[in-house]
Amino acid sequence: MRGRKKSLALVVSNTGAAGTQRKCPSAPSWLSTAAKAEWRRAAPDLLERGLLENATVAMLEAYCIAAGTVRELEAVMAEEGRTILVDGKVKTHPAFRMQGAAMREARLLAAELGLTPHRRDAAPPAASAPDEGWDDDLLA
Repeated sequence: MRGRKKSLALVVSNTGAAGTQRKCPSAPSWLSTAAKAEWRRAAPDLLERGLLENATVAMLEAYCIAAGTVRELEAVMAEEGRTILVDGKVKTHPAFRMQGAAMREARLLAAELGLTPHRRDAAPPAASAPDEGWDDDLLA
């Protein structure tokens, strides 16, 4: 396109520099009650530490689903027990395995998001020094 470019209009959004959120987004309406509760707990923490970005919202949703699933399955097993009777044999409740998978997923996503105590206490990655030349690596 030749000639003078059109002037650009400033678009105001709820995101700051580099896609970080400036205000805490509300939980998606389609999340379960338990997942929404986890969103209300985790999202403000991530926002306060500058870790809630446009790119991490989907991961936060997945984490909240996994954490909510853990709570929902615990409620099922609290009501029905951790074992069931199938053909006269005592077997582990199917929700037990599902809960274990959801716990693993929640733990992995929590670590990725920086929600675990170990990740929360870790210092943010320092900005790397500019590359000063190929020969710097030879002396290291």
